[in-house]
Amino acid sequence: MTSVGFPDLTPTERYKLLCATVVPRPIALVTSVDPDGVANAAPISFYNVFSEDPAWIVLGLQHRPGRVAKDTSRNIAETGVFVVNAVDEDLAQAMNVCAIDFPPDRDETAEAGLTLLPGTDVAAPRIAEAPFALECRRVMAIAPGPGREIVIGEVVRLHAREGLLDLTRMRIDAEAYRPVGRLFGNGYARQNDRFDLERETFADWEARRAR
Repeated sequence: MTSVGFPDLTPTERYKLLCATVVPRPIALVTSVDPDGVANAAPISFYNVFSEDPAWIVLGLQHRPGRVAKDTSRNIAETGVFVVNAVDEDLAQAMNVCAIDFPPDRDETAEAGLTLLPGTDVAAPRIAEAPFALECRRVMAIAPGPGREIVIGEVVRLHAREGLLDLTRMRIDAEAYRPVGRLFGNGYARQNDRFDLERETFADWEARRAR
């Protein structure tokens, strides 16, 4: 077995190994807005759901070289709100456009052909084309290092594309929802090759083993 101690690695080397090991990761376009109403959309794959009670989502936000906060970090710090827009196969190309380092006077959402709609419970906009959009209010932010920030947000509203959510049963249509998983480098994964494993109680497990 090959092993390596992370304290002996540079941050770039750790990033490469973590991104190639923890896969697939969910990816989202996180939309935020500054106090002047200028919107921003950033692809983020260092994020996940954290708990359901309270309904928390965690974002791992990286700063620019020189420890300068990116628009997402700065906007959330100033307004306290953001929206997590899930990325599916239909949205993948637009998400990739939003990853381009456009100058400040260029709107990446417009360049990507995306439509911004006002949030219902938060001031940040959501992306109309997203299969799901989760409006969030910041709960806390943690700075584990000078170049990294962890933001915890509480989900206050979920928007779903027509046909994806059955509110009577609280079910998502898994066949219609085609999320994209983030791999590493330029790699992404479709989620159409799935399988089910039935959960067992301890009594059922023992009974099956005794047969």
